[in-house]
Amino acid sequence: MIAYQSIIDDIAKTSRKVANKGVVASYIPELAVNNIDKFGIHLVDANNNNYSTGDALDSFSIQSISKVLTLALSFSLVGDDLWKRIDVEPSGDPFNHLSLLEFENGIPRNPFINAGAIVIADILVSHLKNPKEDFLNFIQELTNDTTIQYNEKVALSEKNTGFRNYAAANLLKSYGNLHNDVDTVLDFYFHQCSLEMNCKQLANAFFIFMNHGKCQRGKSYLNINQVKRINALMLTCGFYDEAGEFAFEVGLPGKSGVGGGIVALLPNTYCVATWSPGLNPKGNSKLGMAALEELTTKTKQSIF
Repeated sequence: MIAYQSIIDDIAKTSRKVANKGVVASYIPELAVNNIDKFGIHLVDANNNNYSTGDALDSFSIQSISKVLTLALSFSLVGDDLWKRIDVEPSGDPFNHLSLLEFENGIPRNPFINAGAIVIADILVSHLKNPKEDFLNFIQELTNDTTIQYNEKVALSEKNTGFRNYAAANLLKSYGNLHNDVDTVLDFYFHQCSLEMNCKQLANAFFIFMNHGKCQRGKSYLNINQVKRINALMLTCGFYDEAGEFAFEVGLPGKSGVGGGIVALLPNTYCVATWSPGLNPKGNSKLGMAALEELTTKTKQSIF
């Protein structure tokens, strides 16, 4: 039996001693106030055993990690019709670049770059009666936790500074790949990114991707083929132009966010979330990346 608690405690101890913890995201003003010294890990295994260390119960803005959750909900609603509007290839570019979108006639390269996530948001706005409320209910149900909420200050901060997202949405609209009003879609998108969760809640939310589409209470949300495809996308596209590095160093499907969170999973075994607000030059949590590499090295567990 692997001593997960001892391993993540050692990782946290090592991480706190690192002098260069990266740089806190500042292009969204509300994120700039994050304390760079914060660090937490939570791991939940397939038997619902939980292991926490550090600041694992502190809430933070999950940002782009939410893109996996909106993808899961939209996939469950529209099935494979989803892929008529979004491709499944790595972009090789930062998350907010627009050049590929024009070159490829308004079809985003994958669901995890901003343009792809905006198309997913458009699908949810079309199919949900009360999109923001219904999506939040979906997250609360996945985690069995009604305390999870949007951070309205972060959502407003994103709205006031999200000029590239407005550009992407209007470009999508010009190609006919956005069916709803730009402002309505982006209001939903900014709110999904503003979701506040802690490492434990995040690991619980992603339990379905480790457990064949079933949450911790056994309810099924996705079929096995849908889970397979979402996990594949996390492995190849979950870290933008650093996805290859994460696969090489860590060897797990995962997703990052500029709030400093990272969540990753080993199918049938565990789901793990880390949080450290300092980012590396690629926009991923510097200590989080290192911690997960250390986790898979010490446990000798990865998909490879």
